[in-house]
Amino acid sequence: MVDVARLAGVSQQTVSRVVNRAENVTPEIRERVEQAIEQLHYRRNTAAAALASNRTMNLGVLSYALSVHGTSLALVGISEQARRHGYSTRLVTLAALDHATVRSALSELSADEVDGIIVLAPLTAAMEVLRGIESDVPIVTFEQGSTESATSVSIDEVHGARMVVRHLLDLGHATVWHIAGPPGWMASDARQLGWRTELSERGRIVPPPISTTDWSPRAGYEAAARLAENLNVTAIFAANDPFALGAMKFFDEQNIAVPGRVSVVGFDNVAEAKYYNPSLTTVVLDFEEVGYRAVDQILSMMRGDETHGVPLIEPQLIVRDSTGPAPS
Repeated sequence: MVDVARLAGVSQQTVSRVVNRAENVTPEIRERVEQAIEQLHYRRNTAAAALASNRTMNLGVLSYALSVHGTSLALVGISEQARRHGYSTRLVTLAALDHATVRSALSELSADEVDGIIVLAPLTAAMEVLRGIESDVPIVTFEQGSTESATSVSIDEVHGARMVVRHLLDLGHATVWHIAGPPGWMASDARQLGWRTELSERGRIVPPPISTTDWSPRAGYEAAARLAENLNVTAIFAANDPFALGAMKFFDEQNIAVPGRVSVVGFDNVAEAKYYNPSLTTVVLDFEEVGYRAVDQILSMMRGDETHGVPLIEPQLIVRDSTGPAPS
């Protein structure tokens, strides 16, 4: 650090502020210090930093169902943002959501001496269990569909679902049918709430949602088989992109044109969505941003800052080839 300060022409305290991403550094000074750091290949001594700050420099992550699209991307964001701030992450996955399992996982993370815990288990059961457990360190949760909070991070998925329904109604469809996510997931509830609310406020019939038991393309395929029996179905909102993929596969096998006969919209904007045939109209949810904001919020809590509600992340509707005007 002495060498970096000398090369950049600043004090060691200024180098420390830049390394710790303090805000009271001018852009010009920050750039000089960062250039010196790069030139000298300086690497922060995390062990020394931990001793100086009385912190472990570790963040715990408690996760459930890492194979699910949103959870896995949020974990990427957490890992990247933690690294930027000099923190390592300790991951513990939940095999179940009962009180004993969640408490045991929290104890395991505490035994690893973490400074804070981020919970990636956006299920109603997990949140109910967590509210009954006290923790010695700050906890930030990922709660899909929740309102703005100082202890949770969320995307405005209700608004995202409403955008889907609005898009389809504006294309002339009389109503929108919904392939709902499996019960217990906060995402399922939020997306169904947005769908139902928009239809109701537009004075349209709210059809019964098509239930599923998992988030797989097969579930979407089977739901489409049920929907195809009703000739009045011209627009479908699938609660995730794999559902939409499965549905379009069924329609293709039955020579039901998408979007000529029925329009299909997904949710999540998986990397493959634009390569579906036809390319999929869907909603972008920035799950990596969830991870970034969760880390920033828990670091703020650890510093003892005055914490405010974390603003909801705004979704974005991407219109592609799977939606079109209602058939005449």
